Amino acid sequence: MAAKAEIVGRVVSDKMDKGIVVAVTRQVRHDVYGKGQRKTSRFMAHDEANTAKVGDTVAIVESRPLSRRKRFAVTRIVERAKVI
Repeated sequence: MAAKAEIVGRVVSDKMDKGIVVAVTRQVRHDVYGKGQRKTSRFMAHDEANTAKVGDTVAIVESRPLSRRKRFAVTRIVERAKVI
């Protein structure tokens, strides 16, 4: 069985208990005009220790279904948000 790919994204919500919402942005080229566009996908992820906060960059990996919409789990925090 192949290893599951890690996806890196930014935490946009941490209001759930043991759960976060991660926004993953990617660049795609428009089919007709060829201009580059940013597309964003939002994934709900399981954060067992409640360590990730809004603005953090985290790595998530696909897991078994943990709830109706939660199918990812946090593997590590790549970068903490800068506090001003």
